Amino acid sequence: WGFQFQSPVFVTAMAGLLFVIGLNLSGVFGFGSGFASAGDALASRPGLSGSFFTGALAVVVATPCTAPFMGGALAFALAAPAAQTVAVFVAMGVGLALPYALLAFVPGLARRMPRPGPWMDRLKQALAFPMYAAAAWLVWVLSQQSGADGVLMALVVLLLLALAGWLLGVAQGGASSAGAWRTGALLAALLATVGIARAPEPAGTGPSAGIAVAGSEPYAPARLSELRAAGRPVFINMTAAWCVTCLMNEKVALSTTGVQQAFATRGITYMKGDWTRSDPLITDFLRQHGRDGVPLYVYFPPDGAPPAVLPQILTEQIVLDRIGS
Repeated sequence: WGFQFQSPVFVTAMAGLLFVIGLNLSGVFGFGSGFASAGDALASRPGLSGSFFTGALAVVVATPCTAPFMGGALAFALAAPAAQTVAVFVAMGVGLALPYALLAFVPGLARRMPRPGPWMDRLKQALAFPMYAAAAWLVWVLSQQSGADGVLMALVVLLLLALAGWLLGVAQGGASSAGAWRTGALLAALLATVGIARAPEPAGTGPSAGIAVAGSEPYAPARLSELRAAGRPVFINMTAAWCVTCLMNEKVALSTTGVQQAFATRGITYMKGDWTRSDPLITDFLRQHGRDGVPLYVYFPPDGAPPAVLPQILTEQIVLDRIGS
């Protein structure tokens, strides 16, 4: 999970999807009313089946508002081991069911619940901005992969999607000739799809220059072998511009003064492998250590001692403890 982001087509498509979700939350157009109407009929059934469909309807209706929170959790779950993935989904199910369970056991809590009102629309609209921010971040990732051409194509795609959302919203608002407005929205969406498919591919493979850090050198198997043969310690950081965990670890753990001084004091060579674009050498290194994605942190102690794989979430102290500083 994660290697898909090496494809500018995938990154552009994800930026477009998050942007469309943001437009929906902002009220540019509506989505899901048909599902809600169908679900309401099922939720009105008597007995346990009605209770079941009430819960299912609550999940469907809540999805647009919970997307900014569940999106990150789902991304984590898909990148985690099987047990953690199951735990995340179980936690989501329990969390969605918990309000109904509490109200069933303690009916008096219903009086303390906030009443429906305009604040619900304002909250929904506010939650659009994390979606826009995520789309902007993905456009930045494209700048690392495909340069200015990739950014230009992504902006054109977002413009077309905004036009499609607005045209659809006009049609849903009861405008005359609603069919023509919907046709215009469909044409704009199709043009956006063509733009996604034509997203410029990276010029070859290899590391991106977007996340270089002072004091590091690019990963190269021959250089690693040379350092190992000389008995030199090496710390390898496999990262990517689209990996938020990687960037956060570099900020809070690997780029701190304490860690950089410890590297210098102990003569540790700090090597970075940038997987923003496809690189078979980095892919091979990941698989040698049982990984299919980044982040991956491996410390090779001096004098040929066995390497140690660090956790995916780092702190400065974890790094210092591992290198024995």
